[in-house]
Amino acid sequence: MRVFFIGFGQAGGKIVDMFTEQDNKMPTQSFRAIAVNTARTDLMGLKHIEMKDRILIGQTVVKGHGVGTDNVTGARVTADEIDSIINAIDTRGTHDVDAFVIVAGLGGGTGSGGAPVLARHLKRIYREPVYTIGILPAPEEGRLYSYNAARSLSTLVNESDNTFIFDNSAWKNEGESVKDAYARINDEIVRRFGVLFRAGEMSSYGVGEMVVDSSEIINTLRGGGISVLGYAISERVSPRTKQKQGLLGGLRKKKDKAEEMLTGEDRSAKVIALVRRAMLGRLTLPCDYSSAERALVLLAGPPEEMDRKGVEKSKLWVEENIAGVEVRGGDYPVQSDYIAAVVMLATVGNAPRITDLLEIAKATKEDVIRSKDKRSTMFDEGIEPLFE
Repeated sequence: MRVFFIGFGQAGGKIVDMFTEQDNKMPTQSFRAIAVNTARTDLMGLKHIEMKDRILIGQTVVKGHGVGTDNVTGARVTADEIDSIINAIDTRGTHDVDAFVIVAGLGGGTGSGGAPVLARHLKRIYREPVYTIGILPAPEEGRLYSYNAARSLSTLVNESDNTFIFDNSAWKNEGESVKDAYARINDEIVRRFGVLFRAGEMSSYGVGEMVVDSSEIINTLRGGGISVLGYAISERVSPRTKQKQGLLGGLRKKKDKAEEMLTGEDRSAKVIALVRRAMLGRLTLPCDYSSAERALVLLAGPPEEMDRKGVEKSKLWVEENIAGVEVRGGDYPVQSDYIAAVVMLATVGNAPRITDLLEIAKATKEDVIRSKDKRSTMFDEGIEPLFE
C-alpha cells in the first residue's frame, strides 16, 4: 500500500519522521511524507523528513512559537493556510498514492485543531481515502488535554474515512517518565502501522500465499468510525535446514514428506496462536473487540513460515468473535527472524475509554470555555465540534 503521511503537530511530526526512517531502510520505499506545524523548533527537531517537506504555518499569528493547547487557533490557522499545505502535498506527488494518513496527537493545539480541517479538504480534493491516526492523551496529562481530544475526535470521526486510535493511557507504564513513555509508545505505533500499511507492496523475499493488497485494507475500513489494531510477534523462528542431495537424499524421500506434513501443521498452529494473541492482547485502544463490524488479519514474516491453512483458520476464528462477518486476510513475506501478526478491527462500537474521555470533557467544558451555542456532535455527548 502506498501511503502519503501528513504529520500534524509535534506528536504527529515525530511519528511520521519515524515512519520515514523505517521506510528508508526498506528495499523499496512505500511511504511519502510531510510534516506540518505552527512551532518552528518542532519542525527543526525532525531528522528524516526533508527540509522542503516541513511546512510551517501560522507565522503571522503565532510567529513560529506554536499555538500551545489552543486547538481552536490551530483549526483557524490551518483553514487560513490550507492552500500552502495542499501545494506541498501536490509538489511531493500524489499520482500513485493509495491513501492519505494524517497522524496527530489529539490533546494539544496544532494537531488536534488542524487534523480535522486537513481531512475535510483532502476528501474534497482527492479521490483516495483519508485516514487519521489519533493519539489520545493519558488522563494525568490534564483535563484540558482530555477536553481537546474529545472535541478533536468528535470532528475527526466525521471528517476522516476512518480514524485509528492509539491510547497513551493504555501503554504508559507505571512510574515511567513522560519522555521515556513517548519514545517507546511512538515506536509501538510505527511498528504496528508500518506492517499494516506496507502490505501488498512488492517484496524481494517472495510472493505471499494469500496477498493482501491496498483494496483489501480500504474495503475493510470503508464503514468509517473508529478502528484499532492488535499486534503480536513470535519467538525467533529457526531456519529450516536443507537436506543433502545424492544417494541418501533419495532414500529419505518418504520420511521427508511426513516431516513436511507435520511441519505444516505446526506452522498452522503457530499462525492461529499468534493471531489470537494479537486480538486478545493489548490493542491500540482498549475496547470490546466483539463489537467490530469488519476485520483484517495480516501475517508478515519469512515466506517459508507462512501457512495458507493457518491464515484461513485464523480468519474463521476472528469471524466467530466479532459482530460482523467480513474478515479479510493474507500474508506479506519479509526477511525476518520473526513472524508478526496484525489484526485490524474496523468500526468498533464499544470503547469505554472514549466514553470516559467524553465524560471528562463534559465536566471540564464550563471551566475551559463559555459558549452561548450548545451544539451536539455525532456522539450526541454535548461536546462542541471544532468547526462546522
